[in-house]
Amino acid sequence: MLEVLDHIGLFAFAISGMLTAANRNLDILGGYIIAFITALGGGTIRDLLLNVDIAWMTSLSQLIIVIAGATVGMVFRKKLRTWRRTLSIFDTVGIAVFTIVGVQKGLSQDVVAITAVFLGMISATFGGLIRDVLCNEIPLIFKKEIYAIPCLLGGTFYLLGDYFGQGDTVWLFWSSIVFIIVFRTMAVLFSWKLPLIREFK
Repeated sequence: MLEVLDHIGLFAFAISGMLTAANRNLDILGGYIIAFITALGGGTIRDLLLNVDIAWMTSLSQLIIVIAGATVGMVFRKKLRTWRRTLSIFDTVGIAVFTIVGVQKGLSQDVVAITAVFLGMISATFGGLIRDVLCNEIPLIFKKEIYAIPCLLGGTFYLLGDYFGQGDTVWLFWSSIVFIIVFRTMAVLFSWKLPLIREFK
């Protein structure tokens, strides 16, 4: 289950990265580089923090999935652009999947529970953060948009389920992912925002 979820997240993030690169008028090589960073950046940082082997460096399947996702994003970019909020959709699927994968990997390394939640958030958002910086955009995680909070809440939801002995159940995996997707989607649809620092009184 964990490997399947990981590959779904990689595919979605690779598409997201390629679409972002296309929007910034990068060349093909730049597009694939941004796709790789978007898909693999957060997981790389997570694995470095956990002091474990970086997953994609020993997994041919992960590299193939990223290449496939990036290629789909490049070939069908014009069609995808006609779909409203396409980039947001792929980003949402990616952060949902990677949050739970990150929490699960953190728990498997016996880190403190709250640390596992933050590892899930890092897995989900830091690839996109690096992508946006390289594409000369302010990262979503630093804007008013509700982006990281669904990851933290969804990760906490999974953590509670694991605490009550449901960590290996299919329903907890998918309900946690759906929770993040629904929360993030509602935030986009209803323009939920966090206050800016300068607005705080």
